[in-house]
Amino acid sequence: MRLNELLAFDDITIQCHDNPDADALASGYALYLYLVKNNKKVRLVYSGENTIHKSNLKIMIDELKIPIEYVANQEDKVPFLVTIDCQAGERNITTLPSKKTAVIDHHQVSKKLPKMTEIRANVGSCSTIIWDMLNDEGFDVESLEPVEGRKILGTALFYGLYTDTNGLSEISHPLDMDLRDSVSYEKMLINRLQNANISLNELKITGLAILGYEYYDSHRYVIVSVDPCDPNILGVISDFVLTVDAVDVCLVYSCKPSEVKFSVRSCIREVRADELAGRLADGLGGGGGHISKAGGTIKPDLLEKKYKTFKKAHSQDHKIRVIEEIMRERMKEYFNSFDIIYANEYKVNLGKMAKYSKKTLHVGYVHSTDVFPEGNIAQVRTLEGDVEIVTAEDNYLMIGVSGEVYPISKERFKQSYNKTDDTYQQEFEYSPSIRNSITGVRKSLLPYARSCVSYGTSEIYAQKLKRNVKVFTKWDSEKYFSGEIGDYLVCRCDDINDIYIVKGDIFDKTYDLIG
Repeated sequence: MRLNELLAFDDITIQCHDNPDADALASGYALYLYLVKNNKKVRLVYSGENTIHKSNLKIMIDELKIPIEYVANQEDKVPFLVTIDCQAGERNITTLPSKKTAVIDHHQVSKKLPKMTEIRANVGSCSTIIWDMLNDEGFDVESLEPVEGRKILGTALFYGLYTDTNGLSEISHPLDMDLRDSVSYEKMLINRLQNANISLNELKITGLAILGYEYYDSHRYVIVSVDPCDPNILGVISDFVLTVDAVDVCLVYSCKPSEVKFSVRSCIREVRADELAGRLADGLGGGGGHISKAGGTIKPDLLEKKYKTFKKAHSQDHKIRVIEEIMRERMKEYFNSFDIIYANEYKVNLGKMAKYSKKTLHVGYVHSTDVFPEGNIAQVRTLEGDVEIVTAEDNYLMIGVSGEVYPISKERFKQSYNKTDDTYQQEFEYSPSIRNSITGVRKSLLPYARSCVSYGTSEIYAQKLKRNVKVFTKWDSEKYFSGEIGDYLVCRCDDINDIYIVKGDIFDKTYDLIG
């Protein structure tokens, strides 16, 4: 769905979920300002049993002048309703009756939705979706600024993303990173909002939770179960627990009837917090973040589908006890599920590997100095993650068959690829971008990309993985590359210590078996 499709209606009501959080307020406000800019009659409302009471949200509404209304009862149908950060008919929203409905949300779809819908469950916040949709319509945040000389909307969107990703620690999608890096906001106000987050009652909840910690010395990790609370408190507890000298990894979670929120921290190179979060939420919701800080959400309806014990639980207390056991088991399974390879020390068993050659492929390449001047530090962003480079005459960027981007030297490029006269035109789920770390300027890579053809002469040894593995390459001893069952462990024929991982779907598109 495009935002401009909403302009077919003149009288529009935007509804947040009951007990709206910062993300609902921010994304609803951004949509409100867009519609007002287009001369529409607009209301921003919420309903339910309770009015907004949290200190940080009251400050946010007052300081950012968000025109949110509380609607206790409304029997008359509204002409056109847009539910934001929620889906009409779900348990977390007292949906207003309407003649026609649209939905903009970042949560998992669980019911039939109206025709006008924009759902992106893989991003961290609804603020990200609205920001991206505004960009598609040619509106930047500054063009919708309601007060001259302020950064009101930018502050709202940043804070919406901040709170819904546990202080930015759960960010994994590149669009979330783009919003974080691009929007201008009022830093002092964000600081004030951050420090108005915990009530005295929540301080008590924090203390009681820490007293009930579980420690597992075999892998030096801690699990903490917390009573229902603001999700940001989970990050506070995680950060504190990780300061303990005997703890390398920690999991902190809280159960509500509508969801389970969790926070993960790691201070060792062998465990990436974002990877662990993804494994904990696998098949049950979503998780992600950074190397050291991450988190996620688990949905009760998905728990019911996967675990009979949860489905049969007869009370909320019983469900919490089942979730506790699931969390313990998933942590145990994670630490027992992988092997670690340190490339500089690993002895490759070529007898278990087959020989492959690279296929003749049409791929894209970018000369780094075509984008930014020589000597700039730049961050390349793709769905696979971020890669940092220094722009130089000798540095190229290759764009692979699935949109993956990796740096290559000019010498290696000449050895492996032939330039062509063809234009490079490809579409990916997320168009790879590059950001100048000095100036902050971000550009899409595809307009600078040109086409080339691989020689098809590069030879490797490869073995399909039957067990998960983490590889610390000879080029980077601090960060590992994760390989899952079905991916390939690869080493170059001319350097068997140059060991790395190739994802299964990319490997099949890129290499042919020799003989």
